[in-house]
Amino acid sequence: MTKRRLLTVALFLLLGGVLFAGDIATFVNLGFSPDSRILAFAQYGIERGTSRPFAEIYIVDVHQNRFVSDGVRRMTFDVPVRAGQDGSGALYRLLLENAELLRRHNINPLSHGRLVYLLINGETPRSEISFRDFSNSTRYTVGITQRQRRVGTRTDAAFHLAVSKTPATGTPQQFTVGLPDFFREGVTSYQIGQAYVSPDEQSLVFVVERITDAPSGRTVRYMVETVRVVQ
Repeated sequence: MTKRRLLTVALFLLLGGVLFAGDIATFVNLGFSPDSRILAFAQYGIERGTSRPFAEIYIVDVHQNRFVSDGVRRMTFDVPVRAGQDGSGALYRLLLENAELLRRHNINPLSHGRLVYLLINGETPRSEISFRDFSNSTRYTVGITQRQRRVGTRTDAAFHLAVSKTPATGTPQQFTVGLPDFFREGVTSYQIGQAYVSPDEQSLVFVVERITDAPSGRTVRYMVETVRVVQ
């Protein structure tokens, strides 16, 4: 095989890999406000099918476990995708255009909280996970309950989390997080990808992967569920 043909094949595989991975979005923790009340996060990637880079920003009230008013920004850019691109340019552009939104909520990009759980790539997702916060020896067990329903040829899915907190000393606590009866259109399943302790040590943030499986492949987008674990 000639050098030119080898280069052509390599570029094809590289671009093909990027386009395939583009529907597996990348999650970005943008930081908390100084009082840990507000969290900003983002996701970005390249759409399968259109090959267009996209980015989304979300501002969440951690205590209420809901978006703040006017706290969602989305944009898809009609620009060509080149080999090696991952869509991050779409996020940079969206951040520039929404800098005032982040300033208004006092988001500090240096304040991410502490990562206490991470689903390793290739690890089989489980319906129940356990992890320890080594700063205070508190152990958490989190179960995810999912339901699916068929709507014509489409699958919708709902979920909620059952969180158990067992401190080194003191009384264990139980929390229910999420909306058990809220079916998201086109979603086939969910899995917990990450968990953070907020900077003030009073809340947990779960990064949930929202999965859509289709004949064309798998699409993964992200959402968060938050819960105050210090009453």
